[in-house]
Amino acid sequence: MKIDGISPVEAQLPLDTVAARVAGSGQTGTQGAAQDWTSFHSDTNSVLSLTSQALSSPEIRQSTVDALRQSVNSGQYPVDAAKIAAAISDSGGE
Repeated sequence: MKIDGISPVEAQLPLDTVAARVAGSGQTGTQGAAQDWTSFHSDTNSVLSLTSQALSSPEIRQSTVDALRQSVNSGQYPVDAAKIAAAISDSGGE
């Protein structure tokens, strides 16, 4: 996994409120829509820590791949033909 160009400033999302949209729609009085407020907060240290952790993770979990390879080679990997057929059918053959 590789993540490029992420900085805390770029990752901040704009704030948007339903109240602003309702106010602009011409509704008046107390019977209008309830006000919903949304805000997003990101701690710079948390973002940098998670980015660093993601960048240091291997793209391939080699131990998992090796274990699966060994199971397949030894004939111990369970293959359920009905599940495979159902998955192919559900995907439309893609």
